[in-house]
Amino acid sequence: MRITYAAPGRVNLIGEHTDYNQGFALPIALAQRTSVVFEPDSSHALEVSSAISRESVRVSLDTTPGEVTGWAAYVAGVVWALQRAGIPVPGGRMEISSDVAVGSGLSSSAALECAVLGALLTASGVALDRIEQARIAQRAENEYVGAPTGLLDQLASLFGAPAQAMLIDFRDVTVQQVRFDPEASGVALLLVDSRARHAHTGGEYAARRASCERAAADLGVASLREAVPAALHRVTDPVDARRARHVLTENQRVLDCAAALASADFAAVGALWTASHASMRDDFEITTGHLDLLAAAAVQAGALGARMTGGGFGGCVIALVPAQQADAVSEAVVAAARAAGYPEPGVTRAHAGNGAGPVTAV
Repeated sequence: MRITYAAPGRVNLIGEHTDYNQGFALPIALAQRTSVVFEPDSSHALEVSSAISRESVRVSLDTTPGEVTGWAAYVAGVVWALQRAGIPVPGGRMEISSDVAVGSGLSSSAALECAVLGALLTASGVALDRIEQARIAQRAENEYVGAPTGLLDQLASLFGAPAQAMLIDFRDVTVQQVRFDPEASGVALLLVDSRARHAHTGGEYAARRASCERAAADLGVASLREAVPAALHRVTDPVDARRARHVLTENQRVLDCAAALASADFAAVGALWTASHASMRDDFEITTGHLDLLAAAAVQAGALGARMTGGGFGGCVIALVPAQQADAVSEAVVAAARAAGYPEPGVTRAHAGNGAGPVTAV
């Protein structure tokens, strides 16, 4: 038996660092995907190879956290999380390929997790709903890999659909489709890869999460989802208060953005993106001078709005641009980066694509 399964990367349109605060986010799945080809056998390990590292890695079916590191830890983490959930995992050979850029803020890790998970579940003959799949993939990343990420990336990879964004409520863990088809309104979504890489396992991501937890404790609430801006003066540490202010205002921007998309008001969406970037820059402090430059250059050249997307400290900027100005904005962003001595960014048009699923031969 030969199983091929694929899962996409994602772009978060708005709603950064809100997921682990039980707030809201609005991602889309991308066309770029990670594919897994799995040939199960009766062995007690996975032999995993990747297009980015030809040297195969052996993952024991009874693997434990810390045993496998690097890119293969995401595969091992899924094996471990499935076993912890009582789901049998077969051994075999697994080949991985991907066109989701690693470290660019497009969630290559969740794409890998969800593709591996889908292949292993298919081989095991086990059907799980997508919410449960997302939780298993998240547990792999949190507890095996050691990255304290929320549930956004896995849900986006699993629930994606063409011309649709996903309004995710992380308190109730629900996903509502919201139409996202800017091209139909003469607007292009530009994805600007800064070429500056990041890693969620670094201390900055964990520090932001801890700051939000301290703010919630000061406010006497289980999560910042329950807090209101008028109460932020009760947060003891001024830095924690700014972090919390970002989360609270970002949640409102997500809801406002979903409402604007319902009426295809892309000018309003763009303004919300620009405000989101300012909040990430000033209150949450997860942007960089490099990303700030790219976002500002896009807006100055005619974009309706632009913002960093992803966990921060590198990665990508997204911009909404009138279609007839897309080339001019792209050129302006590249020129600004070059003039500042940054690497030349990659600028592409992006579209909402399908979520994870089996790949059938054609």
